[in-house]
Amino acid sequence: MKNTHDTLSTQSIKYAGSKKKLLPYILPLVQQLPGVQSVLDGFSGTTRVAQLLAQAGYTVTANDTADWSEVLGNCYLIANRPDSFYREILSHLNQLPGISGWFSQHYGGTEEETKKPFRLKNTQKLDAIREEIDRLNLAWPDKCVILTSLILALDKVDSTLGHFASYLSHWSARSAGDLRLQLPARFEHRGGHSVFKQDIFKTIQNGRWDLAYLDPPYGSNNAKMPPSRVRYAAYYHFWTTVVRNDRPSVFGAAARRTDSRDAQAGSVFEDFRKNADGGSVALAALNRLLAQTHARYIVLSYSSGGRASKSELLDLLHQNGKLLQFLEIDYQKNIMSEMSWTRQWTRPGKNYEYIFVLEKKE
Repeated sequence: MKNTHDTLSTQSIKYAGSKKKLLPYILPLVQQLPGVQSVLDGFSGTTRVAQLLAQAGYTVTANDTADWSEVLGNCYLIANRPDSFYREILSHLNQLPGISGWFSQHYGGTEEETKKPFRLKNTQKLDAIREEIDRLNLAWPDKCVILTSLILALDKVDSTLGHFASYLSHWSARSAGDLRLQLPARFEHRGGHSVFKQDIFKTIQNGRWDLAYLDPPYGSNNAKMPPSRVRYAAYYHFWTTVVRNDRPSVFGAAARRTDSRDAQAGSVFEDFRKNADGGSVALAALNRLLAQTHARYIVLSYSSGGRASKSELLDLLHQNGKLLQFLEIDYQKNIMSEMSWTRQWTRPGKNYEYIFVLEKKE
């Protein structure tokens, strides 16, 4: 009997591009395709899809450019020490007294200083814990389990809308909680998985899979939406800093990493510009991705609010193989898609998530 979504569970952070709501659709689509064992999750993000497919018995390659996605991937797909090893470390870290350090300086707020992502008591714990994690000099997969625990714990006591581009005017109820590390919900799997942190075109150049799940950044098809407002490097810069602990230069009221600025951190799939032929840079990149991915099947996720329209996507898919199935899913927009500085940016109407199943040409 096949595993179903109802019998499996995944774990991750709040995320504007999370596929959590799509998991009940993705797994049955993959399971109905014959001969699939190896799977590429090309834009792994929160790793929910990678976690789900690994639990369902597939051999997974997880790839993303984000440092924190690599950490999550190593925690759930690679690290192999017993739970007792990690619990001992987590217990030690939980007992550390807080200190006032770099994270507290930039991200901790007092009772009156509310426009911060965390209360000062929790950034002080973060400062102490993060320094101690580096001092322990753990092997990378083991360090990833501990860092994942820290990320998940912080996500439970934040005062944000789920991102780090701006913060709430009043403290959220959950921010009053105490930062406490818990063992991530790791699971048994067959092993043989891989995790990469690199550009997707480098990854697909060097591998072959039975199936590739592709969920590229969508950008926005609203011409009045500044590109920086839909770039993940800007939204989730804080998790990058938690992983690197590099104390970067920051700017703005949200204390964003300087290297998350538009000129340094954009994705070609989010690009709003036209190429030399007058076509969309983002659409050309998507066509190249479909053409160069070495897999018998491709499952592509996309949003109706993305750079490419449904008709453009269908044209690209037909150019690259046989369209086996197409789902158009209507669910309430993520709150991130409702945010705006001016009503001119908001898009009326429903938001749809598309899932395409493609069989590649020989």
